[in-house]
Amino acid sequence: MSIVSLIERSKLKPAQVFVVGFAAIIMIGAILLNLPIVTVSGERIGFVNALFTATSAVCVTGLVVVDTGTYWNVFGQSIILLLIQIGGLGFMTMATLISLLIGRRISLQGRLLMQESLNHFNISGVVRLTKYVVLMTFLIEAVGAFLLSFKFIPLFGRSKGIFLSVFHAVSAFCNAGFDLMGNFTSLTGFVDDVFVNTVISLLIIIGGLGFAVILDLLKSRSVKRLSLNTKLVLSTSAVLLLAGFVLTLIFEWTNPGTLGTLSLKGKALGAMFVSVTTRTAGFNTVPMELLRPSTLILAMALMFIGGSPGSTAGGIKTTTIALVFYTIYSVTQGKQDTEVFRRRINRDAINRALAVLGIGITVVVIVMMVLSFTEHGQSLTSIMFETFSAYGTVGLSIGLSGKLSLFGKLIVAGTMFMGRLGGLTIVFALANRQRAHTANLKYPEEKVTVG
Repeated sequence: MSIVSLIERSKLKPAQVFVVGFAAIIMIGAILLNLPIVTVSGERIGFVNALFTATSAVCVTGLVVVDTGTYWNVFGQSIILLLIQIGGLGFMTMATLISLLIGRRISLQGRLLMQESLNHFNISGVVRLTKYVVLMTFLIEAVGAFLLSFKFIPLFGRSKGIFLSVFHAVSAFCNAGFDLMGNFTSLTGFVDDVFVNTVISLLIIIGGLGFAVILDLLKSRSVKRLSLNTKLVLSTSAVLLLAGFVLTLIFEWTNPGTLGTLSLKGKALGAMFVSVTTRTAGFNTVPMELLRPSTLILAMALMFIGGSPGSTAGGIKTTTIALVFYTIYSVTQGKQDTEVFRRRINRDAINRALAVLGIGITVVVIVMMVLSFTEHGQSLTSIMFETFSAYGTVGLSIGLSGKLSLFGKLIVAGTMFMGRLGGLTIVFALANRQRAHTANLKYPEEKVTVG
């Protein structure tokens, strides 16, 4: 019996399937990572630390309590790599892939789950789309690994260089942020390396666009034929990347701990990478703990927004923030409807965007309050940064991850879990929505003072 068959017989709602599926993979990963044979020292890391690492990998975040490059052996690093790949593709995509490989037919319920998982607008062609997603993912990661090997093989030797190339290509495309450079240095040794910065940045950006957007770009021959969703994702992503680059350059230009001592090329590459990586990637080429407060605030804003729907990235998503701003603009202009690129957005999409934003703000505020209480002696800035990083599934840290208490690790792990699945998905999974008997019921209208 395949995984999809078990899911179909469970009679769970789509949101519940995603929550249970991701939780099951995390638990399996935690058990494996708690084995003594996966560490260099041969000692167990402890279940809570293993759970934290597995959650970070499956939720493609990158926050770690131990150094990935030196604490885990090749077996342990391979387990983390597999968890990243499963988390990046998504639970249902991997389950469907396994079913297709063993020749199982996907039922209507399975297709509905796949549609929900991929954020596809309709059920038609969803199995074919899943195949494209898997093939596209492996192809892009393979190309990325091939390109990185030109740099890593000369530096680390053939076998280690190939493994590092594959690991970092998968980690970058899945927006995971795990690295094997050792001693928590991430990619700081390549801050002024044009080749490594370009390859990693492109993998991060492509992975953060979303599979539906990539396919739309491949099949559309002109900008006019692109869907509204694709136009919204591309325009919002471009604005965020450009704004992040320019503001980081301004804020950090004279900072001796980050860009201040670099050449003009190094400054440009460093600022560009900060803008790219804060969109839920987790790598860093400059020390994040040395960034100025203004840049940290910018980074937190970018981490909260994250990537795009249906991608490997986290956050509240680019389309969410775009719809909220377009709605605000429409209200200030006295318009009844939210209009984007000469198209009217339906009210359901606006309501979902507002709900996602509201849930995201609520979760972040609550987590910051809890961590401020449990993590005595830690600065508010580091707690805020860690919270935004966890919810946005970014993986960047300014030093708090390794200092978290037992309870703090569980809280941050839970935040990563919510960030990967989305607050709205968690709410739907927990809620008992019975709308059939109230679908046509409307209560009397009354005005409320706003503003």
